[in-house]
Amino acid sequence: MSEKIRSVIGQVVSDRMDKTASVEVVRQLRHPLYGKYIRRSTKILVHDEENQAHVGDRVRIRECRPHSKHKAWELVEVLKAATEGSS
Repeated sequence: MSEKIRSVIGQVVSDRMDKTASVEVVRQLRHPLYGKYIRRSTKILVHDEENQAHVGDRVRIRECRPHSKHKAWELVEVLKAATEGSS
């Protein structure tokens, strides 16, 4: 039973909570009738133990056991930090 742990890349949209960040994950899917590619996004609450993620950061997150009612993902790494002037 070696299941792969799901991991995705997203952008931090909120870091105001303690040990929690809100990450927006964008995916593209093809419209079933017209064939055009559509962008869909999902906001995921992520456990961030050291509070290292900040708004605008590009991060990798992975699925884990539930930490709370809405939080079942955890921060793996910050891929690209946000620039200082864009906040």
